[in-house]
Amino acid sequence: MAKRDAIVPPGRQALYEKHRYSAAIRSGDLLFVSGQVGSREDGSPEPDFTRQVRLAFDRLSVVLKAAGCSFDDVVDVTTFHTDPETQFETVMAVRASAIGEPPYPNWTAVGVTWLAGFDFEIKVIARIPELI
Repeated sequence: MAKRDAIVPPGRQALYEKHRYSAAIRSGDLLFVSGQVGSREDGSPEPDFTRQVRLAFDRLSVVLKAAGCSFDDVVDVTTFHTDPETQFETVMAVRASAIGEPPYPNWTAVGVTWLAGFDFEIKVIARIPELI
């Protein structure tokens, strides 16, 4: 069995090591990205919700880039929300600026009661572009 091909962007290794997971795993031409949250540099939750969502998308972008991908390569998205009804508009606005134009990736939004102090989390699956 092949060893996991972990993607860990620079600057966050201690956080991933502390919690014992990888930012993403490459498997063939697919990239499975762990849930990204809007944390401050020390790993604590950003209290402003809009900023927290932007930071989560920013962190996701960094992981995608570390694997040679971008949001254009994302095929499946799952988001987790502690209060979907009140958060939806904010998430959709940030999403529109990150995801861009159609065709859009698959998207599943899940309401949850706990995200370790966070209010939003996003995880994706992306297809890794072929290197020329």
